Amino acid sequence: MERLKERRCPFYFVVTVTDRPPRANEEDGKDYFFVSTAEFQRMIEQGELLEHAVVYGQYKGIPKQQVREAMASGKDVVMRVDVQGAATVRAIVPQAVLIFLTAPSEEELERRLRARGGDSPEQVRRRMVTAREEMQRLPEFDYTVVNRDQELDCAVDDVLAIITAEHCRVDHREVRL
Repeated sequence: MERLKERRCPFYFVVTVTDRPPRANEEDGKDYFFVSTAEFQRMIEQGELLEHAVVYGQYKGIPKQQVREAMASGKDVVMRVDVQGAATVRAIVPQAVLIFLTAPSEEELERRLRARGGDSPEQVRRRMVTAREEMQRLPEFDYTVVNRDQELDCAVDDVLAIITAEHCRVDHREVRL
């Protein structure tokens, strides 16, 4: 997502809401909207989220209003969601294009998780179990992109190629919310 932004791609990037505290390098409104658990629960109760889930013990969700504004902008809308979020989006917006982004191997994913720090060995183990489960849901997606180490621009190029191909489809998918 960050590299797409750095390359000034003309997309609307939806910012996820979470109740977890920001990491040292994260900025509210840019990386996530950071809210209290009580505020997140209020958003759920008020129907303000397109989708939401508890992921690794923390709430995460996509604000409906932001998606509506994004779609009204006429730009392609890019959301970062997990497999449960993708399934919810697919149910609500069947025309959505779903791209599964993955590491080249389990070993590489585990190395990346350990290298970023901040997660206990138990949290890394739990994330790896979840990653294995998520890989089983790959057939629910339209495309897969492998994010290889030191080849981020190749993964970004693949995403851009998918978006270009979708714009060139004969049976163009009109997305409505």
